[in-house]
Amino acid sequence: MTSNSGLFAGGLGRKRKEPISNTNLLLTITICTFVGMYLLAMSVWGGGFLNPQQFLDVFNNNAFLIVISCGLTIVMIAGGIDISVGGITALATMACVVYLDDHGGSVIGSMGLALGIGVAFGLIQGILVSYLEIQPFIVSLAGMFFARGMTTIVSVAPRTAAQEAFVALKTFRFIIPGIGSYGKTGNFIPAKVELGVIVAIVIVLAVFAILKWTRFGRNLYAVGGNSQSALMLGINVKRTRFYSYLLCGLLSGIGGYVYLLHTGAGNASNATAAEMQAIASAIIGGTLLTGGVGNVVGTLFGVLSLKTINNIVIASGLREPYWQSITTGLMLCFFILLQSVILALREKGGFALKLPGWIKIKRKKNGVDLPT
Repeated sequence: MTSNSGLFAGGLGRKRKEPISNTNLLLTITICTFVGMYLLAMSVWGGGFLNPQQFLDVFNNNAFLIVISCGLTIVMIAGGIDISVGGITALATMACVVYLDDHGGSVIGSMGLALGIGVAFGLIQGILVSYLEIQPFIVSLAGMFFARGMTTIVSVAPRTAAQEAFVALKTFRFIIPGIGSYGKTGNFIPAKVELGVIVAIVIVLAVFAILKWTRFGRNLYAVGGNSQSALMLGINVKRTRFYSYLLCGLLSGIGGYVYLLHTGAGNASNATAAEMQAIASAIIGGTLLTGGVGNVVGTLFGVLSLKTINNIVIASGLREPYWQSITTGLMLCFFILLQSVILALREKGGFALKLPGWIKIKRKKNGVDLPT
């Protein structure tokens, strides 16, 4: 009796070390790549890279991209794709400017308008993809063209918001105490961030919490990993996909308003190619196009990595836009190749891949069950 009890206690009391999950592994690689890249830029080029404000300007200039990239991360984890986010962003900016200046709208009303536009696109595209089972690329491609066309219909000419309350909100800055730089006259210039950055960080934290601690988040990973297995586990696959597109549309509307807070302008060319940058940021951040793997924190660092490499290219004297496109393409190919190699090596190593939450898979090697 004593021997059996000791064996029982020893067998179950010892905590087995679990392998790091694919999501966390790719997230670690992305963070290390960004940190190494920025430290290299600081040591080689110095200058602006040593200025805290330039680092914060990466957030200021790309807060909207962080927001819409979070939406795309949700859709991609579920195994889908949405290339209409840039068009929705442009439409939201133009509609809000016209509403504020031509119709005497309020700031709160313009926020509601941007959210309504995003939700409408997410609702329609979610129904078409999830319940009518139309290919998501075709649906979102149609959504992108429709949004760009509607932006021109709202106003052909570029517009700049002049409503006093909105201008006051746009020019508001958060001052970060103790962080800044000294000007040529020796005066201290504190570092500042725009309101849109705060919105973007809140969105990242909210999406992170949804993906990590809610049933809906676990369902997204399960559906993206294997929709048939998720269906057998009792998950409503269609409803999960529908909500992923609805959330992506909502975040696109929020991203449109954040874009407007940064530029103050409505233009049919706003957020051009933003959907491709958002997809690239999500992939660089460790989200797989095949679904089931991804992390919104990785997406945040994906945006930062993408824009940092662009700043490095400019600091190197290659200011032509095509050099930035070339480096973005090379960086994207590198991360896709890196992800493929790492996941292939993990599979070849014969150890189990840790899935989120309660999903467990038994693997066999030479007819013998391996631990999960």
